[in-house]
Amino acid sequence: MLYLLPNLLDESLEHDPFLPISVGEIVCSLDGIIAESEKGARRFMKRFTDKFREIPIRLLNEHADEIDSLIGPLQKGEKWGLISDAGLPVLADPGARLIRRLHTLNVPIETLPGPSSIVYALQLSGLPAQNFTFHGYPPKDEKALKEKLRTLPKDHTHLFIEAPYRTDKFLKNLVYGLQEETDLSVSWNLTLPSQGVKTQKISQWKKVLPAFGKVPAVFVVRGQK
Repeated sequence: MLYLLPNLLDESLEHDPFLPISVGEIVCSLDGIIAESEKGARRFMKRFTDKFREIPIRLLNEHADEIDSLIGPLQKGEKWGLISDAGLPVLADPGARLIRRLHTLNVPIETLPGPSSIVYALQLSGLPAQNFTFHGYPPKDEKALKEKLRTLPKDHTHLFIEAPYRTDKFLKNLVYGLQEETDLSVSWNLTLPSQGVKTQKISQWKKVLPAFGKVPAVFVVRGQK
């Protein structure tokens, strides 16, 4: 069995309001955990068990090309968990490759509910959510980014995330790369006391372009035909 375990959006928070009780129960029963980083995995497990140093950890991140070593213990009947550094695993991280492989091997997989910055931002934006696309991280190349923004389908909602240190730069690229009647919503520091959401047209963003600083943010765009 592989459990897809939710994580907090910010590790400074208490987990009780955000994670189901069953997460702690499952962590205490695991034979091992698959994570993006060992440090993050240890901090996660420490919330639920005193044996957090004893539970084996194997890494699955953007640098890990090989997943066969992760499959062996699961095929033997062991119980492992998969976590992301923040939020729900598999979304915007490489876990999907492992899930797809386990389906072909008939290894059971179970997912648990938890916080997702993508879902929260979409809910809080006030923009239509009947049809939307999550684009993940935008192109770093300025020319490729401009072309992507120029060709975004209208009457459709688009979500982007970006590294916190690039939040202000990406906001500026959106404001000066999208048409003035396009709606843009920015949600930052989700689930924290400093959480904020601002939704308005590009023409309004241009009047006062805020500086958020190095904060985690989700960007929601909705074009108009």
